[in-house]
Amino acid sequence: MALASAGPTRLRRMTQSRWAPWLYLSPALITLVVWIYWPLFDALRLSFYQWNMLPTSPQTFVGWENYQRIFALPKFWQALRNTGVYIIGLLPLAVLIPLAIAIYTHDLPERSRNIYRAIIFVPMIIAPVVGAAVWRWLLDPGYGLVNQMLKGIGLDPVKFLSDPKIAIWTVIVITGWKLMGFSTLILSAANANINPSLVEAARMDGASKWEVIRDVRLPLLSSTVLFLVVMTILLGAQWSFTYINVLTGGGPLGSTTNIYYLLWDFGFSTMSVGWGSASAVILFLGFGVVAFVLFRLIDRYSFHDN
Repeated sequence: MALASAGPTRLRRMTQSRWAPWLYLSPALITLVVWIYWPLFDALRLSFYQWNMLPTSPQTFVGWENYQRIFALPKFWQALRNTGVYIIGLLPLAVLIPLAIAIYTHDLPERSRNIYRAIIFVPMIIAPVVGAAVWRWLLDPGYGLVNQMLKGIGLDPVKFLSDPKIAIWTVIVITGWKLMGFSTLILSAANANINPSLVEAARMDGASKWEVIRDVRLPLLSSTVLFLVVMTILLGAQWSFTYINVLTGGGPLGSTTNIYYLLWDFGFSTMSVGWGSASAVILFLGFGVVAFVLFRLIDRYSFHDN
């Protein structure tokens, strides 16, 4: 009798143990499906339709017409070029300068090091809209503090936000100012985790400070540096969206519009859901390929001390 009852009990326990992990994972899986994968598939579906987002308006199937029209737009190619300019401009500000700051401040006294890093990190905790509003006041061509200082030293005022040749670099610098603290924090943490015995061994062998940086610190920081490069390439233009929206509105003459702002403009400014969804699919596929290549490069060129 005991053996007969032991069979169903064991089977019930095996069934419970088999489903228990999925029950624990279900909240995360449901969240991923509802907030990521379902919108992604819905965007793919809507990219083949023409719809103005009104619930009472019909969704008209147009096939590949949305993609053809987007690729035929000069505005699209201009936004794509601007996206490349944003990425190239942000790389020194989001990677190289924070790397230099992290290495330079590592050997400072603890109090001075914390003050330097706190000053650099402050922009990161400022809300992007607030930071953009302050910069808009500072860069005003007539009464802004920056132009007042330029007038004080005998220079002409600069139209930072209304000159097509300067506006995009202004947005890049402001975005880099915002990201510099985050990158410095990540690189400082990675630099602090380097095994001190490796540095001491190099110094005992007669290595100079620069040789320690070149032969010990930089190789061991390579994985973190490559991670920040990937983040900047994949998300740098997206991080500039708030500053474009508040400071320039994509202008002047589309000189600050990037692919993310164009996507938003199609979807929410002109209410063309089909164009916005098609742009999102193009963006997803393009950056998906870029991400695949970059992660392969990380696996190949990262260096670890173990």
